[in-house]
Parts: sequence; C-alpha cells; structure tokens
Amino acid sequence: MATTEDGSFPGSEESFRSPAQAAVVGLFRMSDRARRTLAEALRPRDLTLQQFNVLRILRGAGDGGLPTLTIADRMVEQTPGVTRLLDRLQKQGWIERRRDPGDRRRVVACITLEGRQVLEAVDEPFARAEEDIFRDWAEEDVRALARLLHNGPP
Repeated sequence: MATTEDGSFPGSEESFRSPAQAAVVGLFRMSDRARRTLAEALRPRDLTLQQFNVLRILRGAGDGGLPTLTIADRMVEQTPGVTRLLDRLQKQGWIERRRDPGDRRRVVACITLEGRQVLEAVDEPFARAEEDIFRDWAEEDVRALARLLHNGPP
C-alpha cells in the first residue's frame, strides 16, 4: 500500500497510520454497508439477519435438525440470545423444537415447511443483494477478498 509523505496510508477522506488501521476501518464500513443492504432484502418478510442465518443453518442440517449449541456455534454473528431467537422463530411457525431422543437433556431445532417457504421467498432477493454489495468491484477483487477473509494470507 502506498504511503503519503508523512508515512500515513491514504484513505478516501482521511489518512491512516497503518495498513492494519486502514483495513479495520474498511472492514467496518463494508460490514455496515453489507448489513444494511442484506437487511433491506429481508424486510418484506419481516425477517432479521440473525433469523435468516438460523433458518439457513437449519435448512442445511436437513430433517434431523441441530442442537441449540451447534446452531449458536455455526452462526455468522455470535449472539448470547440464541434461545430467545429460536423462541421467536418457533412463535412464527418457522421452526420446531423437540427433545433429542438420544439425550433428553438436549433440545434439537428443525426448520418447518413454513420456514422453508420463507427462505425460498427471500433466497433470490438476498442473492441479488449480495451481488449488489460488490457491484462496483472487479470479480477478481471479490474473489481475493473472499480468499483473504476465509483463508488468511497466501
């Protein structure tokens, strides 16, 4: 990354003292833009990003569902309120919970038909929103960012 005469790193409106600071600020800005864009895609179904995340996790789990702690571990954004989140999804009729027959202490959550239908209704708008976030980026830059975020440096 190029530096200015004083050794700082150029930004769009401000200078950064290091590449790490520029990267952190850029990540926060990108995260904010992504959240707003994706949340807007879910708004017609009155679905939050966290609810969407849980429903996608459960759809991917298949008919067997998943224990609450596994759902919490797989969430994109960690939250201490997974039980309350599941309560809201169950109240909507989008998931059901039952005791694990192999371990009665564990509760397993499964997506319902209604939950699958909600996801199907937002899959396409959500995919368009994901693409929209990077509409001004070259595809190779999006691929490079994805690689860096998931795998770290080369």
